[in-house]
Amino acid sequence: MSQDNMIKMECTICKTVTHHSRKNKKILKNRLELSKYCKQCKKNTLHKETK
Repeated sequence: MSQDNMIKMECTICKTVTHHSRKNKKILKNRLELSKYCKQCKKNTLHKETK
């Protein structure tokens, strides 16, 4: 798996990086925002793509 397609997903509430994912950067230009489970908050929260 190439590293240039990997992105980090950060929780918007507690600001911890809890998930990694892949993204096609040629198709998706904007940053991803997904609802995912956060281990620190212990609930589903909005996660945003970080640098």
